[in-house]
Amino acid sequence: MVYYYTSAVVDPPGFIYVGKDKFENEDLIKFGWDEDVWFHVDKLSSAHIYLRMNEGQQWDSLPENLVMDLAQLTKANSIEGSSSLSLSAQASPQIPSQLTSNSSPQGNKKDNITVIYTPWSNLKKDGSMDIGQVSFKNPRLVKRVLVSERENAIVNRLNKTKTEVKQPDFKQQKDDHDKEIRRKANAALQVKKKEEARQAQEWKEKKWQKEHAYDDLFTEENMDMQSNQNRSEDWEDDFM
Repeated sequence: MVYYYTSAVVDPPGFIYVGKDKFENEDLIKFGWDEDVWFHVDKLSSAHIYLRMNEGQQWDSLPENLVMDLAQLTKANSIEGSSSLSLSAQASPQIPSQLTSNSSPQGNKKDNITVIYTPWSNLKKDGSMDIGQVSFKNPRLVKRVLVSERENAIVNRLNKTKTEVKQPDFKQQKDDHDKEIRRKANAALQVKKKEEARQAQEWKEKKWQKEHAYDDLFTEENMDMQSNQNRSEDWEDDFM
């Protein structure tokens, strides 16, 4: 089962999702999208929260109020941590992070916790890791958010948007998404090729026109008019 949330602090709204447990989270890790950003409480067990970015968004320049929503939701779904934010580009240590089954109420009690976030593409998973564990390919591509305390107004607002999907087909969703990405890329390539062909033809025509701009001046008729060969023998008499 996957839980979906909507953050209305941005327009269009932010699309947020989280797996029910660490087993389902394996599929989220495996079939994530390049547009996804992963959130987790640093050095504590918590849910893996994902933001699916809207077109044009960059993971390292997300609106602060959107990051705040994600951080509060992550804290609220942690085992030990929940609660105003200060952003930092400081990288987190490359240590595994594990999602445990369902969050404990204790997660709403611990203050001053750090939430880390990174692009889905930066998550590293290998066979030596336990279920739900990940590390990072590049620790420098990790940002940190200090959450001093739980903000019930944010958590309650997000919880009101919560929906559930029991058995989503993550693989099919990713395949469909990747197929659409390829279709758009191919369409853009065809447009580019068509424009390049048009420009090449235009250049060719201009080149031909430049090379043949004086062709009419050197036709046989014009040359005859300027030559003495076809003039009558008494043409000089005209000047007498």
